[in-house]
Amino acid sequence: MKKKKTWKDYMWIVSALYLTLGIFNILFAWLGLLCFSIPLLISIFGGGKTYCNVYCGRGQMLDLMGNKLKMSRQKSIPHFLKTKAFRYGFLIFFMVMFGNMIFSTYLVFEGTKNMKEVVTILWTFKMPWNWVNTSIVQPWIAQFAFGFYSVMLTSTILGVITMILYKPKSWCVYCPMGTMTQMISKAKYKPE
Repeated sequence: MKKKKTWKDYMWIVSALYLTLGIFNILFAWLGLLCFSIPLLISIFGGGKTYCNVYCGRGQMLDLMGNKLKMSRQKSIPHFLKTKAFRYGFLIFFMVMFGNMIFSTYLVFEGTKNMKEVVTILWTFKMPWNWVNTSIVQPWIAQFAFGFYSVMLTSTILGVITMILYKPKSWCVYCPMGTMTQMISKAKYKPE
C-alpha cells in the first residue's frame, strides 16, 4: 500500500522556489534564515534531527533528482566523507565562511566597505548580480542577502554534485546543518 502524501512531502518545492526567487530578487535570500534557524530550534527544543529526517526540502529535492529523475550514479559515498574529522572540518570551514559573510555585512553597515553586488559560488567564483535593484533597502541588508544566497547556492551545488556522483542524499552525510543538529542532540541527550 502506497503511503499517502502530506504537505511535508512537498518541502522540496520550498527549496526550489527559494533558489529561483533569489535569482530574480536577491532580497528573497533573507528567507534562507528560516532554513538556518528552524532546524536548530527543532533540535534545541527536543526534536533531535526531525528537521533533517522529515522537513528538509533540500534533502527531498536531492532525493527527487537522484531517484525519480535518475540523475544519480547510485554509488556509495567514499568513507572519508563519512568520518567525524571531515564532517566537523567541513562544519568549521562552513562556519568560517559564514562568519566572513557576517563580517562583510558588518563592514558595509559601518560604511567602511562598499557593497559588492555579487554572488560567490563555491567560495571562489564571483558572479555579478547587477540586474537586481537593491536601492530600495539599506546596503547592509542587500550585502547580507548576497552573502547568504551565496552560501545557500554553494551548499546546494555541492549537494547536487555529491548526488550525481554518489547516492541521492549523500550531501546529508556531511551537511553542516545536519552536523550541528546532531551535535545539539548528542549534547542534549547525553546519557548520565
